[in-house]
Amino acid sequence: MRIHGQHTRTLVQMGATLRLLDQRALPFRVTWYVSNSVAETAFAIRDMVVRGAGAIGATGAAGVAQAAALANDDTLFQDVDHAAQTLAATRPTAQNLFWGIAQVRDAVRAHLGDPAAARAAALAAAQAVADDDAESCRRLGEHGAVLIGQGARVATHCNAGWLAFVDWGSALSPVYTAHRAGRAPHVWVDETRPRGQGARLTAFELAEEGVSHAVLPDGASGLWMRRGLVDLAIVGADRIAANGDVANKVGTMLLALAAKHHGVPFYVAAPTSTIDLQTPHGDAIPIEERSPDEVAWIEGPDDAGVSRRVRFATPDAPIRNPAFDVTPASLIAGIITERGIVPATAEGIASVARGR
Repeated sequence: MRIHGQHTRTLVQMGATLRLLDQRALPFRVTWYVSNSVAETAFAIRDMVVRGAGAIGATGAAGVAQAAALANDDTLFQDVDHAAQTLAATRPTAQNLFWGIAQVRDAVRAHLGDPAAARAAALAAAQAVADDDAESCRRLGEHGAVLIGQGARVATHCNAGWLAFVDWGSALSPVYTAHRAGRAPHVWVDETRPRGQGARLTAFELAEEGVSHAVLPDGASGLWMRRGLVDLAIVGADRIAANGDVANKVGTMLLALAAKHHGVPFYVAAPTSTIDLQTPHGDAIPIEERSPDEVAWIEGPDDAGVSRRVRFATPDAPIRNPAFDVTPASLIAGIITERGIVPATAEGIASVARGR
């Protein structure tokens, strides 16, 4: 996809160095975070320099390859295992992270006793994870675009566009495909408290692609549905359980409930690397709880363009900050994947899940 008219991916691997689009600075500045160590890559994931299921997965894979590139021959395999553990501990919910790490770790283990071959295999596997993510999202967009008619009004939550992946995105990929086909979709963008991924990231990338959109306060989509202003909802996913339950950014379940009540089809879009067949249902998905400071404070430029951090919540108020919630399969009209649109059922999920 594009920033200032230039095709851009969220991450680029250059041997032992990673170049990551720093999402903390968007939409006010376009800047890049350069990682020269596994520790710096782990920080980038944990601190949300890079965020979104696919982008996290590709960064985790690149971090394991980075460990292989930096290691001595004598310790390469131990260093790779240690890097895999370090990166896997950064964020607990996104299935793509664990999938991406496993792809590179397994490629390294296939060359035990041959460090040079292991390094080459690690870099190739990490690049394959990134390329697979971009291609899967492109194909997902082709399948999902059939749901978007001329002038369709699409509600979404958080950011599941190309910034959340390597390219194209999940929930927004069908929108971009429909837009490029001339169908002029319009997107209602939930602001997505507390970090504002909708207002800051989704609105930014839709504007860069020239897609009609407007930001709504969190919770306003239900009123818009009641007024007949929403034709369908499409959101992303951080993990899809074997029965079709979906973990996504907190607030997703409330959007799904509003859609169900008003008869608005509610779809989840995700590459099949997001499916976790080892997780039987949504209650088994670990839900990350992040720092209360994300709720208590907000940050952005003032009228003079000076970035400031100001308190938003009552001082000393107790705060809980779950990063995700779980939408039951019963609220989901279908799962849009690179292999087609399937029902949110155990049978539907099994029909498209990758062998693992």
